[in-house]
Amino acid sequence: MDCTFNTELGKFNYRVGVIIKNGSKVLMARNPNEKRMFYYSVGGRVKFGESMTDAVMRELREELGIKCEIDRLVCIHENFFSDDDGIPFHEISCYFSVKQDPVILSVQNGHLTDHGPEGEYLEWIDLDNCEGMTLYPEFIKSLDLSSEGGCVHYITRE
Repeated sequence: MDCTFNTELGKFNYRVGVIIKNGSKVLMARNPNEKRMFYYSVGGRVKFGESMTDAVMRELREELGIKCEIDRLVCIHENFFSDDDGIPFHEISCYFSVKQDPVILSVQNGHLTDHGPEGEYLEWIDLDNCEGMTLYPEFIKSLDLSSEGGCVHYITRE
């Protein structure tokens, strides 16, 4: 069971994400069936009783069909927004970096493996050339993945 639930005021969501970069490019997912066109990080909801790191590893297996080693927790994002139906969300996301290896970097643009709504796919987005694209989380464009960057806390209110 996913750690997401309805309240009288809206919906709470607990998720993890993985930031996978290769030079100026970042691996993002997109669902062409969404009303708005946007890209989002690889990842998903944490299941009840599942640790964040276990959730990251599960999401990587589901979405990329690979097993890799987590590098570190990069940031925590508290996100307050309303979905396309006007439902208010309070979402907490924890983003991790992974150790780069040839398997990860060889992931090609293409459909996700056995996960998500029909048509969801992966794409390498060049952060130096993404003007006009909507990326979630938005701070991904400036996120420092070096170990000196520490763990950053972001709060977004739409």
